[in-house]
Formats: sequence, C-alpha cells, structure tokens
Amino acid sequence: MADEPKETKPGFQNPVAGFSVTFKAMFKKRLTEQYPEQQKTTAPRFHGRHQLNRHPDGLEKCVGCELCAWACPADAIYVEGADNTDEERYSPGERYGRVYQINYARCILCGLCIEACPTRALTMTNEFELADSSRANLIYTKEQLLAGLEEGMVDSPHAIYPGMDEQDYYRGLVTEAAPGTERQAAGSKGEKPEEEGADA
Repeated sequence: MADEPKETKPGFQNPVAGFSVTFKAMFKKRLTEQYPEQQKTTAPRFHGRHQLNRHPDGLEKCVGCELCAWACPADAIYVEGADNTDEERYSPGERYGRVYQINYARCILCGLCIEACPTRALTMTNEFELADSSRANLIYTKEQLLAGLEEGMVDSPHAIYPGMDEQDYYRGLVTEAAPGTERQAAGSKGEKPEEEGADA
C-alpha cells in the first residue's frame, strides 16, 4: 500500500511566497519623518502625559481615593490622601491627594487610570516627549502634573465657594473663584507660612 502524501498547511507550499511582502516593500518610497525639526501631530485622543485637573475656581479635583493606583497594571502610580480643613482646603470634598506621583519608567500609557477616576481629576494630554537620561527625572510629582491656573482661578489651598458644597462643584455650578478669594497658607505640602513680623 503506497504512502499517501501528507497534507501541508497553506502558505508553506511555496517557500518563495513568504518573501513577497518583503519584495513589494523594497520598491516602495521610503517615508522619513523630520523629527524633532518637524513636530509630529498626534491624534486628538492620543494617550500622552497625565494631567491633574482643577475646578473652575482653582480647587483640585483629585480626592485622594487611590482608584487610579489600584487600576494601574504597571504599578506606576503612588497616591497619598489627606483630610481637608477649613484652614487648608485643596478640594471641595473631605479629602485631597497630598502626594501624587507617576513613574514614567513604568507607565505604559494605557489609560486605565483615567477610566477609574471618579471625578475626572486625571486625564491624559497629547504630550509624548517624556524621554530622559535619569530615572529619577521620570518620576513626575503632583506639582509637575497639576494643571496651570486659568483666568478666574485662585491657587489651592483656599476656601470653598460661599454657599456651595461638593455636589455643586460636580454639577458645574461653580464657574470661577468667589470675589475676594485668597490663597491659604500651605503647611501640609512642606511650605512654611510666612511669620508675622519677620525681618525682610
């Protein structure tokens, strides 16, 4: 009884067929991007560097819940929450993120952290130039991630808008800082309040 020929998988019948893609690419025009002289335009929803957002009056949206750190598959986020006080208020709620760090040597820019954030405090920008020669410089702190002040904002900490509560902030009822709002002395961040009568 003669041996029947063994069936071969499609694609392995002709060894030259596997090189067809290579040969086609050899004659295509090469695309050379002139980076960094010509900056690359990213997609509108590109996942780049993170940003900690503020409310329209300047208070921080982060409540220090640490859900972003729990959602991170690379363990790149470190958060320490602390309680707000009437004398030192960083967010409208009971707590705020006292320490916030993202290690971009670990971060894979997947966006799971922004999906986990319940207050939309954490979003991602289009900034992608994150390379550095030092690992220490790749650990971004809260000061580096916090969004800048816009018109109508007062830097935190400061008092909550008079007559408003935390829910009013998330309903969008607060559109700017109340007239006369002043920044409070920041003691928990390591900043020493100015002593009265100190010599200049």
